Amino acid sequence: MSSGKRRNIVITGVSRGLGRALVGAFANQGHTVVGCARSQDAISELTRQWPSPHQFSVVDVTDDSQVKKWADQVLASGPPPDLLINNAGLINRNEKLWRLTAVETDRVIDVNIKGVMNVIRHFVPSMVDRGRGIIVNFSSGWGRSTAPLVAPYCATKWAIEGLTQSLAQELPGGLAAVPVSPGIINTDMLKSCFGEDSENFSSPELWAEEAAQFLLKLDETDNGNPRTI
Repeated sequence: MSSGKRRNIVITGVSRGLGRALVGAFANQGHTVVGCARSQDAISELTRQWPSPHQFSVVDVTDDSQVKKWADQVLASGPPPDLLINNAGLINRNEKLWRLTAVETDRVIDVNIKGVMNVIRHFVPSMVDRGRGIIVNFSSGWGRSTAPLVAPYCATKWAIEGLTQSLAQELPGGLAAVPVSPGIINTDMLKSCFGEDSENFSSPELWAEEAAQFLLKLDETDNGNPRTI
């Protein structure tokens, strides 16, 4: 996918961190961004900052009916996404697995795995019908290795690696599904794990300048291949 052409880009989890930084990076380059998040305040702010043709909606990706309604609205008003980025994600608090409650672990699994499936379910058919498009599911270094105290998060990102590679085998020609590890960035999620040491890593805004170009260059030859920014 050439980085020089204007693209329609759908991103989940745009309220903060990587998602929000990518909105600015893509929009500043002239691409049209459609995004969702759970925070009404964040969505209102993004709508003020990036008005039409960009679109931002309050959506909980764990709720399949909400995702369907959102996708229907997006696809009724514009073309299918050229680039679909499943960015929305949560991490558990640092704790041994057996000390985490079911509520805590369920939420991580619901957002990080089920949310991705819901978005794929309602956007990818339009991409298949058109015959082109790139699906990026954000994984993690902890989707290819492990660490203590973040077992639920590791489990979900390992799942994303497998889910994406399996999806890649199902897609017709012209499309690609790519599991992408964003790298280590100074986000709220990183701070929850690394504390003050997170300040040693790049800000989301600096990361997004390189990441946007990286993501726009993904094409059919990347289908099913794990990538790292």
